Amino acid sequence: MTDNPTANFWNRQFSSQAFRYGTEPNAFLQMQSRLISPPANILVPGDGEGRNSVWLAQQGHRVLAMDASDVGLRKAEELASRCDVQVRTVLADLASWQPNEVFDALVLTYVHLPQAIRADAHRRLVQALRSGGLLVLEAFHPNQLGRSSGGPQQADMLYSLETLRGDFARLIQEEFAEECETLLNEGVGHQGQAYVTRMVGRRI
Repeated sequence: MTDNPTANFWNRQFSSQAFRYGTEPNAFLQMQSRLISPPANILVPGDGEGRNSVWLAQQGHRVLAMDASDVGLRKAEELASRCDVQVRTVLADLASWQPNEVFDALVLTYVHLPQAIRADAHRRLVQALRSGGLLVLEAFHPNQLGRSSGGPQQADMLYSLETLRGDFARLIQEEFAEECETLLNEGVGHQGQAYVTRMVGRRI
């Protein structure tokens, strides 16, 4: 156990042999991946057990997966080895972590942060994108509250488009955005009808 409550929570979530969110990539990421020409340098914060990072590596990209859970990252490394691809990993906390390289794309899928650190963390991550670099984001909307299909049940950890537009103001040129219902089938962690927020944009 660490002294980081977030890391301890996710270590418990990832402690079973099974992959909590499966090993297949996020469906919205798959749809948007046509916008990223390989070989791109891609940052995937909060990727847990590595499903998105490994899939992106399989598409010919160079990938850095970052997470606060050492248990999740070990599983990500094992999945990459099993799939015969390379994924770099870094153990860090988004409350303070600052990327020290430049990326072509940033993938944020269900990375839900406390209100106290969310805007600052989002801006630090986007600032690691090159000019014209791509942001692909999918997260639970406040309308997800009370649903059993996944996500935190704290309103201030759920994202509306208004919230995200405030976080990314003057950093991202929005290309696509929606708030909608979708059917999730991502391991045991995301199952059933859900309400999500999606955004695709380019670094200004």
